[in-house]
Amino acid sequence: MRLRRPALPDPRTRGEFQRRLLAWYRRHGRHLPWRKTRDPYSILVSEIMLQQTQVERVIPKYREFLRRYPTLEALARASLQEVKRTWYPLGYNIRPVRLHGIARETLARYNGRLPDDERSLRAFKGIGPYTAGALRSFAFEQDAPILDTNVRRVLGRVFLGPRRMRSLRGQKAWWDLSAALVPPGKAYDFNQALMDFGATWCTPRNPRCSPCPMKAFCKFFEGHHRVKA
Repeated sequence: MRLRRPALPDPRTRGEFQRRLLAWYRRHGRHLPWRKTRDPYSILVSEIMLQQTQVERVIPKYREFLRRYPTLEALARASLQEVKRTWYPLGYNIRPVRLHGIARETLARYNGRLPDDERSLRAFKGIGPYTAGALRSFAFEQDAPILDTNVRRVLGRVFLGPRRMRSLRGQKAWWDLSAALVPPGKAYDFNQALMDFGATWCTPRNPRCSPCPMKAFCKFFEGHHRVKA
């Protein structure tokens, strides 16, 4: 049987997950340079760079790129060839082209200020649903959900378990689950915590289940423990 959408977590479990994840983040969250700013342009640069590239490779290039192009207008005024040279060697080279295009379009259509609504953000080439959600929650402090590989793995393991994860159909069901968990007014820390938790603890292989704060209600841990027993 294929599930079109999961039953959303009950309010008690949802609240406990939010509380435990935010507490975990306060203790274990990574110190990353783009978390020291709320500047939409700087956050846009980080999010485009992080597409298909590991955090450790992005950090030095992110700093170099912002030294070279400290504002969206500076990036828009630069030549595309120059921007591509600055981007090297991150790879996936459609990204600097799209980032440069976003800067120029923002300058032309929005007087140099990135829009803060999902529809306008999604209209840019290079901004998909994840990047739009990241910008809305990280730059504009909106209660917007995010969904990437790490987030899907965390939510699927905790609330569905392996079998139901495989049977869940459609992106909308996953987005609905992510949206249902965002605590009002705390989307920035919550979404950053989700990504860090998936990247460092709830990893694809050898997740840190024993010390995990979610194990009391995690479907993955419950099933794994039952099999071992």
